[in-house]
Amino acid sequence: MYGYRGGSYGLDEPRSLRDRAGEHALIPLRIFLGVTFVYAGLDKLTDSAFLSASGAGSIGEMMNAVRDGAAVPGLVDLALKSPEGFGYAIAIGELLVGLGTLVGLWARLAAFGGALISLSLWLTVSWQTEPYYYGNDLVYLMAWLPLLLAGAPEFSADAFRAARRRRSR
Repeated sequence: MYGYRGGSYGLDEPRSLRDRAGEHALIPLRIFLGVTFVYAGLDKLTDSAFLSASGAGSIGEMMNAVRDGAAVPGLVDLALKSPEGFGYAIAIGELLVGLGTLVGLWARLAAFGGALISLSLWLTVSWQTEPYYYGNDLVYLMAWLPLLLAGAPEFSADAFRAARRRRSR
């Protein structure tokens, strides 16, 4: 009896298109989240108005605007201690998470970082959005979870490193 056994198939069992598609199902999600987070990080790093403590379009102004409606106002207060530092931390975090996700390097760690960023933004910036499903940060948080659970088993630096380790044994 030939059946799916933890990623290995019987030698003479052909893999179906459905099986191959299932193996690559997370790749579109990786590409979307990776590109989106790289873009978001670069967009913030190149926007001098965003990386300011005050003024139109600044991280400081945004944090002050959402403070009273945030689920966890303490997170906003923490960001307001150094709005520029928080802005740089978010931007660099998004950039690193996006690059790690695209390349598939330490994919679970990158997904954890992406989920953490999305969770913090959901609990602060988009918490006031009604109805809740209009807020995109919750959707991003949920999108990170499959990558957090599965990593990047296909077409990734992690898969390349794992194959190299197997060959060297």
